[in-house]
Amino acid sequence: MTSRVPVLLSSSSVFPEPTAAAFQLAAALGYDGVEVMVWTDVVSQDAGALRGLSAHYGVPVLSVHAPCLLVTQRVWSPDPWQRLRKAAELAESLEAPTVVVHPPFTWQRDYARGFAEGLATVEDRFPGLRFGVENMYPVRMAGRQFVPYVPGWDPTDTGYPSYTLDLSHCAASHSDPLAMADRMGAGLAHVHLGDGTGEGRDEHLVPGRGTQPCGELLSSLAGRGFTGAVAVEVATRGAKSRAVREADLRAALEFARQHLTAPSPADV
Repeated sequence: MTSRVPVLLSSSSVFPEPTAAAFQLAAALGYDGVEVMVWTDVVSQDAGALRGLSAHYGVPVLSVHAPCLLVTQRVWSPDPWQRLRKAAELAESLEAPTVVVHPPFTWQRDYARGFAEGLATVEDRFPGLRFGVENMYPVRMAGRQFVPYVPGWDPTDTGYPSYTLDLSHCAASHSDPLAMADRMGAGLAHVHLGDGTGEGRDEHLVPGRGTQPCGELLSSLAGRGFTGAVAVEVATRGAKSRAVREADLRAALEFARQHLTAPSPADV
């Protein structure tokens, strides 16, 4: 039995292999599609190259992660609004329904000041897309904690039309992903599936290898009326070989499919 919810492979999950490897592994392992993390790999920024990979491997791009990371602040443009618009154009060109975006960093003062209004303007320009604002987490360094996002790491405190729920970020922020999904409500558009131990850092473990209720969250999606996709976003950069990376990504896919097709406790 296959899930009604598509399970995607985030291209970040194959790092340090390039974007093209995500398509090859997604096809080989049976993922329903790819989430393209736009970063310094030029292929991730190029609609033509991505369409070619999608056609060659028979795997669609079903979400685009805008370049919001520290290492991608100069991708396309130093202007975060231009980066977001370019990500939306890329998603529209690839017929991907979802764009993932992070809350602004604290030092992006102009961007942060008008973020909600500016996001609404971008949404109006691209009415076929959902812009899922992602939950983040406080950063802990040298025994201290600070929040590098404005107005905060939890987008539900502000309120947006659409959200991306990241379970690894829930672990890092010591927050309950089921309660966060409740707060997101009908705005829950996309899920980043990864696990964590709650050690206060972003671990992106294979689901089932941490302490988060990953399976419970997945099995609750049907009852929530969820119409988006689940993207496996796990860290495999420590894998000692391609075979180990492949095994981790297969395990993540099997976990997702198992729990997405399982009945919610409320349905039993």
